[in-house]
Amino acid sequence: MIALSLESAKTVAILVVVVFVVLSVISALVIKSIVTKLIMVVLMACLALGVWTQRSSLQDCADRAQATAEVLDVSGLTCTFFGTEINVG
Repeated sequence: MIALSLESAKTVAILVVVVFVVLSVISALVIKSIVTKLIMVVLMACLALGVWTQRSSLQDCADRAQATAEVLDVSGLTCTFFGTEINVG
């Protein structure tokens, strides 16, 4: 077994503390980067899903308007896309 003097034990303890602090900072930066990327992926996926559902809703409305146009005048018919009215007639 290695025999350490009091001074060398203090020096080793200081070095270990410094190493742990540096590793903690590096770890925090890496985790922050990973979490930020994950949040961005989830946010983009949610936005893509929202646009996709709104697009399909708009397409359904346009299809209904086209089917109704054969019977009625739909010149003023509007559908919505994220709350914005779009004239389909």
